[in-house]
Amino acid sequence: MHLLSSAVRVQPIWRSGALRPAARQHAQRRRLGRRLEAGRGALSRQGLAHPFPADAGFANPEVYQYLEGEGIKYAIRLPANRVLQERIGYLLKRPVGRPSLDVRRSYANFTYQAGSWTKPRRIVAKVEWHPSELYPRVGFIITNMARPPENVVTFYNKRGTCEQWIKEGKGAIRWTRLSCHSFAANAVRLQLHALAYNLGNFLRTLATPEPIKDWSLTSLKERLIKIGAKVVSHGRYVAFQMAEVSIPRNLFAEILRLIAELRPSPIASTA
Repeated sequence: MHLLSSAVRVQPIWRSGALRPAARQHAQRRRLGRRLEAGRGALSRQGLAHPFPADAGFANPEVYQYLEGEGIKYAIRLPANRVLQERIGYLLKRPVGRPSLDVRRSYANFTYQAGSWTKPRRIVAKVEWHPSELYPRVGFIITNMARPPENVVTFYNKRGTCEQWIKEGKGAIRWTRLSCHSFAANAVRLQLHALAYNLGNFLRTLATPEPIKDWSLTSLKERLIKIGAKVVSHGRYVAFQMAEVSIPRNLFAEILRLIAELRPSPIASTA
């Protein structure tokens, strides 16, 4: 999740034991509150609000109450149950006629209160009938947004972007290779992997020219960072001789120029 910069994407949080995502959420909620408060401070100056999407691991009444108390809009995936299925039973009947070659989507909107909730909340349901599948795909989202059901689902689906970031980190950084024997060592190793990922994304976001702005982290690593070079030392300078197979000379110079522009300009002396 990122709130202040699109270049800072991941921050790993380690927990001991085989726990489900929603377990021991008190520390996560405190950390989330600080991060959301900082994000809202930056966004409120622009007249914007930052809603919160999350998967079913955060489908917890304590999370709903916390977000509502902070005035934060949310859209959280809700696990299906018999009561929810009955509320949309009319959408679960196979459409009459020849099967369509396109995906048929239907939406429902209703209020629901589970036994552990203190009040009813809005539920948005989406039902998809796919041409080659016998049963529909059903999803439920709990939300306090006032948007139409289609817009709530569209907003929630955007959280899939962070799943792609995680997948990219696994492929490019190999941050799942945690072979140390101690928990603390693996935690440090994961933090270093996340730091490498964020630094690589900083490079891609802030210092890549137009021809390579769409490169993946894997391409940047293999064609820009992990390339062979010959070091030639002279009396007054050191030269790095690199092949132009992956990165031409002018493109490499442009990357160095963009990196140099990130440095703050020196403060002029008033003396």
